[in-house]
Parts: sequence; structure tokens; C-alpha cells
Amino acid sequence: MDERQAIQRLKNGDISGLEFLVVRYQVKAVRTAWLITRDLGLAEDVVQDCFIHAFRAVRGFDETRPFEPWFMRSVVNASVKMMQRSAKQVEVEDEADEVILAELARRVESVEAQMESIEVQNQIWDALWRLSPRQRAVVVQKYFLEMSEKEMAEESGAAVGTIKWLLNAARERLRRLLAERSEG
Repeated sequence: MDERQAIQRLKNGDISGLEFLVVRYQVKAVRTAWLITRDLGLAEDVVQDCFIHAFRAVRGFDETRPFEPWFMRSVVNASVKMMQRSAKQVEVEDEADEVILAELARRVESVEAQMESIEVQNQIWDALWRLSPRQRAVVVQKYFLEMSEKEMAEESGAAVGTIKWLLNAARERLRRLLAERSEG
């Protein structure tokens, strides 16, 4: 079975189509939701709700379009909404830069470098968590889902300029947070 067949089965009321989609996209969807919520249980709940929503909304889905971007957009949006409703968010003040992130990711050569890399990864996670849910979402879309600003704008219904502004604000905040950690 392929994705189109799975969607057609779902449209015909056959739940086996959903099973195919869950197997194919669940891990990536949970990772995406976790990167935004930083709570595995919450991320799993968000993804489960998104699969249920996809099952209910599949009749209106245009099967000539790929399922993954449509589904992942719902995961990102649901994750952001969940965090905005949650008291778990930290106020935004600063953000990060892809050059710093790329440089930090290259530090894995020796055992010492690996230990340093773990510390750097923890610093990145801590800094990401201090972003607003929407800023975390654009960082996840850009660097984890590898979406362009245009794709992000189309999927969210926002202007490309808004996406660029959010991404820039997130990078600036991460840059400041990481600089504070390296100075301290």
C-alpha cells in the first residue's frame, strides 16, 4: 500500500489506511511535537489528536497533494496551541543563529569533544525551551522539517514576511541565550 491508497481507503471508511499513515509518520510527528512542547506525553497526545482529526477530515483532503505537509502542519499548529494554553511557556526575550547552531553541531571528534557536544546540546535545548511556542515551531519547521519560508507561510496562512520575522526573532533570541550561557 502507498500513501494515496491509504488515503483512498480512509475516504472509503477503511481504518487500515490510517494504520499505514500512523506507521509512516508517527515518529516524525511526535519528534516535531516534542521539539515544540518539550513534553513527551503531551507530544504523543497532540499527535494522536492530529491523527484522529486527519481521520475525520480526510474526506475533504485533496489526494493529489502530499499528505505529510498537510499532516505536519496540523501537528505544528496543535503543538503551538497546546503550549499557548499551557502555563509551561517561558516569556520570549532573545533567540539563535543558524551559524552558531551549525558550529556547535560540528564539535563531535574525540571523547572530550563528544562530552562537550552533549553539554552544547543541552544548552541548545534549554535555549529552545525559552522561546515562545510559535518561535519554537518556526525553528522546528525550518531546521527539523526543512521547510522553506515560503512553504511555512503557505502552510500557516501567514505572510512570508511574518515567517521571516518570526524566524529572525527566534534566531536572535537563541543567539543571545547561547551567548549568555557561554559567558556564564
